[in-house]
Amino acid sequence: MVRAGGILKLAALIFAFLLAVFLAFQLLEINMDFKLSNIISTKPVRHKCGLSKACPLGHFAFKMASGAASVVGPRICLEDKLLMSGVKNNVGRGINIALVNGRTGDVVKTNFFDMWAGDVAPFIKFLKEIEDGTIVMMASFDDPATKLNEEARKLVADLGSTLITNLGFRDNWIFVGGKGIKTKSPFEQHIKNSADTNKFEGWPEVLEMEGCVPQRQD
Repeated sequence: MVRAGGILKLAALIFAFLLAVFLAFQLLEINMDFKLSNIISTKPVRHKCGLSKACPLGHFAFKMASGAASVVGPRICLEDKLLMSGVKNNVGRGINIALVNGRTGDVVKTNFFDMWAGDVAPFIKFLKEIEDGTIVMMASFDDPATKLNEEARKLVADLGSTLITNLGFRDNWIFVGGKGIKTKSPFEQHIKNSADTNKFEGWPEVLEMEGCVPQRQD
């Protein structure tokens, strides 16, 4: 007969063996899950200019922001290239403009025009010299409107703007249009300078806009 003590030892050995097997399988499963998660997990996809989603083929990705009061200049990005910003030291008070080749997406020219203490004539000359097929990106900084006259507003409206007629002292405004555009642009935002709604003392809040501009095909 097998003694009771022997039976207990055998049972203990079997239990220990089964426990070891169970723990081994648990460790193996954890290890496999860890390796699988490393394979499956990917970094968040970053789109051009930090857009929330990628643009379809035949479109240029853009993201832009107006200036903040008279302190922080506007920012314009196209196809992951920073065209204008305070960091690039190519922005200024008034209306900031970036001209882009509608076929290639290459920057043609950037400039800014002081609409508070400057003269509107250079701005009008600049607008008249824009070639057909050019993408025009504009952003306000501080005051974009005091020196604007009807001729200047009409030229901007011809680029696809519907809000330029209402642009006033220290309003914030961002716009993307084009020379030779046949319709009004869907890429435009405007906020009035109002003591009741201003985020900053004397200035409205910053405007931000992103989107996909169709590439010129003809």
